Amino acid sequence: MSVLNITRLDASSADFPQQLKNLLAWNESDDLEIQHRVLEIIADVRKRGDQAVIDYTNRFDQRSVNLASDLELPKAALLSAWQNLPPDQAQALQIAAERIRAYAEHQKLQPWQFTETDGTVLGQKITPLDRVGLYVPGGKAAYPSSVLMNAIPAKVAGVNELIMVVPTPRGETNAMVLAAAYLAGVDRVFTIGGAQAVAALAYGTETIPAVAKIVGPGNIYVATAKKLVFGQVGIDMIAGPSEILIICDGKTNPDWIAMDLFSQAEHDENAQAILISDDAHYLAEVEQSINRLLPTMERADIIRTSLSTRGAFIKVDNLFEAAEVANTVAPEHLELSVEDPEALCQHIRHAGAIFMGRYTAEAVGDYCAGPNHVLPTSSTARYSSPLGVYDFQKRTSLINCSQAGAGQLGKTASVLARGESLTAHARSAEYRIK
Repeated sequence: MSVLNITRLDASSADFPQQLKNLLAWNESDDLEIQHRVLEIIADVRKRGDQAVIDYTNRFDQRSVNLASDLELPKAALLSAWQNLPPDQAQALQIAAERIRAYAEHQKLQPWQFTETDGTVLGQKITPLDRVGLYVPGGKAAYPSSVLMNAIPAKVAGVNELIMVVPTPRGETNAMVLAAAYLAGVDRVFTIGGAQAVAALAYGTETIPAVAKIVGPGNIYVATAKKLVFGQVGIDMIAGPSEILIICDGKTNPDWIAMDLFSQAEHDENAQAILISDDAHYLAEVEQSINRLLPTMERADIIRTSLSTRGAFIKVDNLFEAAEVANTVAPEHLELSVEDPEALCQHIRHAGAIFMGRYTAEAVGDYCAGPNHVLPTSSTARYSSPLGVYDFQKRTSLINCSQAGAGQLGKTASVLARGESLTAHARSAEYRIK
């Protein structure tokens, strides 16, 4: 096996900003053919409802469904999946679910209000979304952790009905996915996938109810469909390839860091894994670990492609410079594998999730630490946040004017409304001036 060549950058180089920009460049150009195909599917589902969903499901998933009612899994199937799981899997799912729920409980938004001196009351009302759709990949890709991470915050938020869609190629279901749905409190499960599932959730069919928001990962057809139905429904985010950025002071076992880089690189060839250190000798040690450990990995080819095309080692002068580079990258996952992660964390402004200290592997965050693993990618951590309970709650403003307050606010509103030539606005406010 040939030695893996990883891009090396030095933050002291004059052209480092441009080199970093080139490294981070991710332009998954909109495939117009896919977009056109997805638009056709959405239009067809809107027009023909259940029958369109059945036709696409039979075609794409090699199934022979005749009735729309056959697309829904009975609640008993979820309970049975949970009861028949091997004990170690059941225990792991239970622990993960409990930790995710405990963390989510801390995120609940609370209503508030205050009363002004004239008796006017202002406030904010918090309401959960009525119904949410959760897309879960099926077939080879089985992600029970994704079910827990998306469904539990929705339920903690108070969402009344959670509808899960999961494709079942040739009728095959995944026991851990169904068990996770049972544990998380999913209300209904439909065995459909692809753009047709997204369209059904967005617009509703005779059998599948329309939802207010669609969350969960999927392939390019699913992601495109979510983009195209946004506005009709809310969506969580448009996710790019997985990313990890590690800042290390050179004192963590290099094998650990190599495997942490692998943990994201193994997702797919476009995933990005970057290591930053102020110790050039340490970077060389990690490179040796990578080359020694790579042949032992099941997904060695994917890891090799990811690291050689989008991976990098970045040499900096000090850890504060490393933090500045991290802020430019705004990574999905950031490991601070250093002696004093709390101090370094004070300098980090942009990251989806921060893993503090040498003993915190990013992988525990993917499964069971508690915080959500649905995180902003492609530098969107500059303005975006992890999925949480607040994504399933709405804020509504409350305004209750006292008679005195109506008089004072009415005068101000009148002046501003007439300044905008909106006379009815002005007169509406003026009627209430005593």
